[in-house]
Amino acid sequence: MTLDRKPYNTVMFRLGSVLALLLLACVGLQAQQSGSSLPNAPGPASPLGGPRWATGDCGLSALQVCAWHVLQDEVYIVASPTRAKATDLLWILPFGAATGVALDKDVEVMNDLGSDPQREKDFKRISDYGGIYGPVAYSGVAYAAGVFRHDDHLRETGILTGEAMVDAYILNTGLKYAINRQDPMQGDGTGKFWPHGTKTWPDGQSMPSEHAINVWAFAHVVAGEYPGWATKLVVYSLATTVSASRVIAREHFPSDVIVGSTFGYLIGGFIVHHRAIGSGGLSFSSIQTANGKGMEIAYDFNHFNH
Repeated sequence: MTLDRKPYNTVMFRLGSVLALLLLACVGLQAQQSGSSLPNAPGPASPLGGPRWATGDCGLSALQVCAWHVLQDEVYIVASPTRAKATDLLWILPFGAATGVALDKDVEVMNDLGSDPQREKDFKRISDYGGIYGPVAYSGVAYAAGVFRHDDHLRETGILTGEAMVDAYILNTGLKYAINRQDPMQGDGTGKFWPHGTKTWPDGQSMPSEHAINVWAFAHVVAGEYPGWATKLVVYSLATTVSASRVIAREHFPSDVIVGSTFGYLIGGFIVHHRAIGSGGLSFSSIQTANGKGMEIAYDFNHFNH
C-alpha cells in the first residue's frame, strides 16, 4: 500500500483538539475522584484474600506478592463492567461517543495525514521512548532509589507504576487478540476487524494501542502519588504526546489510541485507589528514632484540594 505525502495541518489540528480534550477531561476526572476509577473498585483494606505466602508488601524480595496483586487486579478489572453503576454513565457515554466518532473518521484522518517515512520513523521513536522505555525505566529507578534512600513513598510509586503497566499489558494483549483489528499499514488500510474471520486469526493487533494504554496507566499513578498540578501537567502531556505520536507514525488509528488512553487512565486510577497507602491523604512510613525504629503517621490536609 502506497500513499502520497500530503499536507497534514488540518488533521493535526483535529487530532490535537481531540487529544487536548482527552487530557483536560482526565485532569478533571483526577480532581473529582473520591473513590475508584473502575466501578466498585475495592479499597486497600478489601483484597480478594489469598494464601499466606501472598501477604505483605510487594517488592523484589516478595515477587509472589506482586504476582498475587496483579491477579487480583485483573479479576476486578475484567469483572468491573458487571459492577457498573448509573453514575458511571457520566464517563461511559462520552467515551462511547468519542470512540464511535473516531471509528467513523479513522480512515479519513489517516488519508489526510498521508505518508512520510521519515516522519513516521521519528514519531515512532518518540512514542517508543515516551510510552514504553521511559515509564519502565522510571518504575525501576524509582523503586531502587526509594529503597536506597529509605523513601517509602518513592518506592511505592515505583512498585505501583510497574504494577499498573503489567495490568495494562495483560488486559491490552487480551483485547488485541479479541478485537483483531488491522493497523493502518495492513490490508487496504481501512482498519478492518476480523477481515478473514477465524481462518487467519490473528490478522491485526491495532486496538487498543499498547503504548497509549501503558503510558496513561503510568501517568495516572504518578499523578496520584504526586498530585501537584506541575506533576499532572508533565505526565499527562507526556501521555498525550505518545498517543498523538502513535497516529502520526501510522502505527494506530485515532480510535485505537482513544480506547487505549481511556483504559490506561482507568487502570492507573484503580491502582492508585486500590494499592496506594496514602491514597486517602493518610500515609504511614517507618522512621528511626533515638529509641529505635518507629512508625510515622502523616495526613495531607491539602488532599481535598487535589
